[in-house]
Amino acid sequence: MAHQKVQVEFNGQPFIIETGKMARQAHGAVVVTYGETKVLCTAVSAHSMREGQSFFPLTINYQEKFYAGGKIPGSFFRREAKPGERETLICRLIDRPMRPLFPKGYLYETQIMPTAISMDKINDPDTLAMVAASASVMVSDIPFAEPIAGIRVGRIEGKLIANPTLEQIALCDINVIVAGTKDAIVMVEGETEFASESDLLDAVYFGHEAMQPLIALQEELAALVGREKRHYAVPVADAEIAEKVKEFGQTRIAAAFAILNKQERYAALDVVRSEGVVALAPQFEGREEEIKSAFKSLEKKVVRTKVVKEKVRIDGRDFNTVRPISCEVGLLPRAHGSALFTRGETQALVATALGTSGDEQRLDYVQGMEFKKFMLHYNFPPFCVGETSMRLFPGRREIGHGMLAERSAALVMPDHDSFPYTIRLVSDVLESNGSSSMASVCGASMALMDAGVPLKDAVAGIAMGLIKEGDDVAVLSDILGDEDHLGDMDFKVTGTIKGVTALQMDIKIGGVSREIMQQALEQAKEGRIHILGEMAKCISASRTEMSPYAPRITTIYVKTDQVRTVIGSGGKNIRGIIEASGCSIDIEDDGRINIASADDDACKLAIKMIRDLTQDVEVGKLYQGTVRKIMEFGAFVEIFTGTDGLVHVSELAAERVRNVSDVLQEGDSVLVKCIGVDKQGKIKLSRKEALGQSLPEEN
Repeated sequence: MAHQKVQVEFNGQPFIIETGKMARQAHGAVVVTYGETKVLCTAVSAHSMREGQSFFPLTINYQEKFYAGGKIPGSFFRREAKPGERETLICRLIDRPMRPLFPKGYLYETQIMPTAISMDKINDPDTLAMVAASASVMVSDIPFAEPIAGIRVGRIEGKLIANPTLEQIALCDINVIVAGTKDAIVMVEGETEFASESDLLDAVYFGHEAMQPLIALQEELAALVGREKRHYAVPVADAEIAEKVKEFGQTRIAAAFAILNKQERYAALDVVRSEGVVALAPQFEGREEEIKSAFKSLEKKVVRTKVVKEKVRIDGRDFNTVRPISCEVGLLPRAHGSALFTRGETQALVATALGTSGDEQRLDYVQGMEFKKFMLHYNFPPFCVGETSMRLFPGRREIGHGMLAERSAALVMPDHDSFPYTIRLVSDVLESNGSSSMASVCGASMALMDAGVPLKDAVAGIAMGLIKEGDDVAVLSDILGDEDHLGDMDFKVTGTIKGVTALQMDIKIGGVSREIMQQALEQAKEGRIHILGEMAKCISASRTEMSPYAPRITTIYVKTDQVRTVIGSGGKNIRGIIEASGCSIDIEDDGRINIASADDDACKLAIKMIRDLTQDVEVGKLYQGTVRKIMEFGAFVEIFTGTDGLVHVSELAAERVRNVSDVLQEGDSVLVKCIGVDKQGKIKLSRKEALGQSLPEEN
């Protein structure tokens, strides 16, 4: 393939896509360049389909090479390891908008591999990887409906910006990624600092307009390459089978979907399918899989028709009603905070653990090290949907849902300076029938309050759905799992009474209008406020007292030039304090010291030892010291930890002393008075002037 290159001016600098230079044996390969950030993306699709294949095996593998930023990986093996959390989330950002655009019936294994090969630490490669993934398929022979592009939209001081730099992102109060085609928005994900619904809509449509040059650029490159898309066999549903399945199953399926309990409903549907296969198999011998597929199509049609025509949902609710909610907090005695949030047949158990800076998560990225002080981990065990599975570790879905919940709660967390804890939340989904990530957000808010974390406000989440048949449109609040699976949109919105904190939207059809999106946001706000009200009946504010098992962090300050004294040579002093007190102690360069322990007495001991190390000696003040060393000319007395002075032999007693050991022995406790400090900082002490005196009671 000849080398082809196209570019467009974007935010004042060239946005370049080229092909035919790298990875030429891949079915499609491009390099996207923006600034000094480069993403190479390859696309390969198998030419034969696995026997019995029933789903589209698409894999997106995004990776950031450490050499891209001139770094050596910090792992033991000094090479890139399995994808980290950031890379996994970017894989999902690419997969979700692209997957629906491959033609139905195309079930050939396909792998798309975007790789950041140069990173300038100015332009984030995530949205570039989205464009690269789409462009790599566009220049290949792999069938694909139309190009997509991804744009990050930021807002700084009321002004919307397309693809803000990493420095600008830190200043944004809206930070969302919008993916779309030429005519429609297909995905939105991001976070905001309590933005209004109307401001969010403006940001989303600003992003859609901003991405148009990047979509046109891909079309231009594909035309230059001129590659014909491959031909493949598309399985066509047999009209006769579909009609027979409808005759046998339509009434039975409608009756099964009228069952409110999820597991009972699924059992009834299984019976209808199995009986249908048995009844129709003699007529359509050897075509059992086609019969099963026809039943699935019929189930989808029955549910969607019932919703848009009869205005009745699977569980009998109207479109706006949220399922019944029950909440409980404080049910795990040893966790520092806990909550059980149940909404319909979805239930999340969320627990809080408070720790110190030693518990921070350390993440090694190409851009540098990140230290996370707040984490939310989401688990979706198979029993929550009545299934078995050998999966032992969280998959991409769990990581994505956990990050959505984490973003939602992060904006209501207190400043670390005022609440210097590392905080980990764990959401274990115990039951699931839709919106488990949103249940995790609600449970997280209550578990944090139960732990005594001073939240700025309570936060809740709700998942919205859409079923669109022609001109008939139904926007559904608090969707069930089946409404997600059989519907056209999954739109999750989280926030407080004040506004939105995070959102995630996936659209499975060609797109939705601004009016539909606005209606979904308004219904989400109504539902969110209702859920917050139900949560407030259980716990409405953060507890004033923390769990007795949680560490208490006391912050003290020393002068910056005393930090070295507290640490001591080779860490000797700080190790001694930790060993003596049992506390966890973190020292900052600015002189801030955080002392953590569940034992108040241990904290007091650590504070005293640090104060002893850092207090300045005062001339004329009495000190109770310990004799550390006897010399011919006097005795060295430690008046507080790490600080000692000399009691000269002439200052030992009123009478003349020949031998120091006649008066003092090593280890003796002795009352002394500071009588001077010389220019070198050496302290002069006197036992003689302290005789007959005593320390003030406050000392």
